[in-house]
Amino acid sequence: MADETGTARTPAIQVGAAATLGTTCCVVGGGPAGMMLGLLLARAGVDVVVLEKHADFLRDFRGDTIHPSTLELMSELGVLQEFLKLPHQEVPKLAAVVGGVEVEVADFSHLPTRCRFVAMIPQWDFLDFLAARAAAYPGFRLIRQAGVTDLVEDAGRVIGVRASTPDGPLEVRAGLVVGADGRSSVVRKRAGLAIRELGSPMDVLWFRLSRKPDDPVQSTGRFDLGRIFVVINRGEHWQLGYVISKGTREEIEARGLDAFRSDVAELVPFLADRVAEIAAWDDVKLLTVRVDRLRRWYRRGLLCIGDAAHAMSPVGGVGINLAIQDAVAAANILAPRLRAGRLSTADLARVQRRRQFPTRVTQAGQVLIQNRVIGAVLSGGVVRDPASAELALPLRLLDRFPALRRVVARVVGIGVRPEHVKTPQAS
Repeated sequence: MADETGTARTPAIQVGAAATLGTTCCVVGGGPAGMMLGLLLARAGVDVVVLEKHADFLRDFRGDTIHPSTLELMSELGVLQEFLKLPHQEVPKLAAVVGGVEVEVADFSHLPTRCRFVAMIPQWDFLDFLAARAAAYPGFRLIRQAGVTDLVEDAGRVIGVRASTPDGPLEVRAGLVVGADGRSSVVRKRAGLAIRELGSPMDVLWFRLSRKPDDPVQSTGRFDLGRIFVVINRGEHWQLGYVISKGTREEIEARGLDAFRSDVAELVPFLADRVAEIAAWDDVKLLTVRVDRLRRWYRRGLLCIGDAAHAMSPVGGVGINLAIQDAVAAANILAPRLRAGRLSTADLARVQRRRQFPTRVTQAGQVLIQNRVIGAVLSGGVVRDPASAELALPLRLLDRFPALRRVVARVVGIGVRPEHVKTPQAS
């Protein structure tokens, strides 16, 4: 039998000490997956409330890579040209520097997509863009500063969430709750969904340095003796990622800030004249890398997508785009059922079946690279002579056979089982 869906949106009313509102779908988390799902459902005529715990989307060092697969979706929504008017950098190729030797890793120029590049754009600009488009639909509501604290359940079925807001407690009743609140998801924790940990040998220290007009243009990954460094061109500044062995931040800080600055100057010599811009350890943010996935992404009345369903490694920068693919698949499958008031738990299972295969394949590739390449580098497996490095064979193959760079570009830029917008635009 089909599960009951929620009521149409009602204005917030005071019930006891908490305000309560009703909606068809409540999305928890205003990140890429949550905002894309909110936009697609509202576009399809489904009443949706998105709860975002922060007052805005301004957060440093969130993933800022918009891959060709996501740009293709923007085209299908008819907003690509408008989107590309936002300040951004276009990355048509990816390269790595090993022991001072540059090797091209991926070439996006041959992809069968409208945009054959990765767009580097601040995530807050991307989310603001989605929010503005979603706000054009009467069924969409974004509530900021609403941090979800618990689920509301009835006879084993999730029927809503409780949130804390500056105006006091808020309860949202919904026919479907979607957890899109990231790798530290409150929704999946409160739902008691089992997690499979896949592990990671690394963490990443993120920081930024100014960029000068005569600096190189290309973003790169740099591999050296026991060290990996990611250099991303962000136009006015460089976004820098220092990959470290998991749990070693305290050891690095114990060596002192001067030693850290010296490492940066040695790894990226053209930045040596500005490492003093790293004024304190507060300028260096830690990303604790986790790779995991839920064994089951749903319960009655609840579904998890994006990092809430599967935390991704930063390898390939594909996490945002995989999360957006989840949102598109969920909208394609669930929007007609939500509109008809006939959502069932079997529909939620269909979303997991649709997205589980690409998630598993992508994570398997990330874990392989983490263990065979990154772990080897961090343990000293790469020396200054790249010909004798453990990493040399795959890099030599990429250097010798350009077709392999196209394969890498397709995996990174398009991914496994890319989704397309199939939800109609409601009048």
